[in-house]
Amino acid sequence: MFGRLRLIFAGWWGLARAWMVVLGLLGAAGVTLQILGPPTSHAPKAEVKPTPTAHPAPEPRPVVAEQRPAAALPQDRPGRDAPGAVADPDPGLLESNPAARGDMLPRISSDGRMPMQVYAAPFDRETKRARVGLIVAGIGMNEADSIAAARTLPSGVTFAVSPYAEHFQKSLSAARIAGHEYLISLPMEPEGFPLNDPGIRALMTNQPPAQNLEQLNWVLSRIGGYVGVTNILGPMRGERFSLMTDQMDAVLSVLRSRGLLYVDARLGQARSKVAWSVSVDLVVDEPASREALDARLEELSRLAKDRGSALGMATAPRPMTLERIAAWTNSLNNGGLVLAPVTALVESPAGGTKN
Repeated sequence: MFGRLRLIFAGWWGLARAWMVVLGLLGAAGVTLQILGPPTSHAPKAEVKPTPTAHPAPEPRPVVAEQRPAAALPQDRPGRDAPGAVADPDPGLLESNPAARGDMLPRISSDGRMPMQVYAAPFDRETKRARVGLIVAGIGMNEADSIAAARTLPSGVTFAVSPYAEHFQKSLSAARIAGHEYLISLPMEPEGFPLNDPGIRALMTNQPPAQNLEQLNWVLSRIGGYVGVTNILGPMRGERFSLMTDQMDAVLSVLRSRGLLYVDARLGQARSKVAWSVSVDLVVDEPASREALDARLEELSRLAKDRGSALGMATAPRPMTLERIAAWTNSLNNGGLVLAPVTALVESPAGGTKN
């Protein structure tokens, strides 16, 4: 048998036959392994942990703002004690006029600050001396005279700005820098109308309340940074309109709601039931002569000493008027008086307590 095998695999043909047999055996082994598959593994199985039951995420707690004590609001009175220039118009004290796009009206700020506080001239409320005040009206009508008034007169002098003034920006800027508080003049129907004409934007007795309110808002939007309103307009005092109780009370109510005081130029006609207010006691430049001015200013000083306070008014910042007022203010300390801005002279809405 072995002899026959040697004959089969002898020589080159035998070698070829041998390789064919080897390759056949290898092919058969491969087929067998493919059929049997990979060998069974005996490695320990990894522990499979059960998936935890899903629970809904807790609802987020509402964010509650930290409760802080409310800031103390300013006292409900005009004026300020701190020295320094009068503040520029504050956006927080302004709101849009819904009836006129672009016009801004004064208001009480969200934190309770009022124009009659923020824009007030500084004044030492601890003083025991009698207070005397003076308003110079017609500011803005003549720019040179108005700027001269701001630079010449002490800060205790209050200004009144005409709503018809066209060049008032420099005048008011000079006034604030020098520490002067100011009012806006409100045209009202005067005695002697129509001979005495307060202008096309005046509050009139023959107009409905809605139209007068529109005119009021126009005046209030003319400038910014003022502490209040007055019916001083040149020689006119709005006497006829002021006697219309219903309409006038509506005006005063609007002023009060906006944090503004009111100065009544009708002599001796204080109004304190609705708005912070004071009335003028004396007009010092009628007639506008040097001797008359000096005499009227001395009379104003006597009134202040007798009553504890008094308020005078000049209708325009004429050069001679400014000169005599400046000389008079220099003598007040020797007379036991103190020059006070209007915000230090107004009376309480409850009935007359000065601050």
